[in-house]
Amino acid sequence: MNKVIFNDLGLIKYKDAWDFQEKLHSELMQKKITKSIDYSDESEYLLFCEHPNVYTLGKSGDENNLLIDYIQLQAQNAEFYNTNRGGDITYHGPGQIVGYPIIDLDKHKIGVKKYISILEESIINLLENYQIKSERLEGATGVWLDSHHPGKARKICAIGVRVSRGITMHGFAFNVNTDLKYFDYINPCGFIDKGVTSLSVELNQTIDFNLIKSQLKEILLQNLNLTE
Repeated sequence: MNKVIFNDLGLIKYKDAWDFQEKLHSELMQKKITKSIDYSDESEYLLFCEHPNVYTLGKSGDENNLLIDYIQLQAQNAEFYNTNRGGDITYHGPGQIVGYPIIDLDKHKIGVKKYISILEESIINLLENYQIKSERLEGATGVWLDSHHPGKARKICAIGVRVSRGITMHGFAFNVNTDLKYFDYINPCGFIDKGVTSLSVELNQTIDFNLIKSQLKEILLQNLNLTE
């Protein structure tokens, strides 16, 4: 198994976490370039964090999916960033596990689609532990509940990644105890006919956040064939 450095950044501003990702991504890329295909002592990373209220837009997203203006953003104590990840608009906030794997897909011999599938499968595996059936939705990344039932489909985990020279950054946002009212101010991931949910809503109780982080970390490490 490949070694990974795990770092729980706690509550951190989105831009600070993005800058940290860019730094780690650049360092890993330089090692890869200078060492050709000798990956033996490259350091890969798995970052967990929470963000204060923030909306982020993917590079192919539509800013019209943000339904409030900048003054209203300030009133909601929220920030907004255009990003270099894939996907459309999403929300990050307290009570949400945001995961940023910074790994070399070439080293793992997997493609981008497979990588995204592994992220999705990890959330699906976690939800199975709580007797919640979830699945993928064709044509949309992320993890959904009741995806095949019009009017009931709701997303519990959003995924948006960037891959440069085979090295990943950005990642997933899993709603645990998230305040879902903030999704009312956007068309989540560009959809106008689908909802959003959280683990606490589905189980009708406040969730032990640290327990979920620990469980998800172990599932991710196993599914990505990583060890600390």
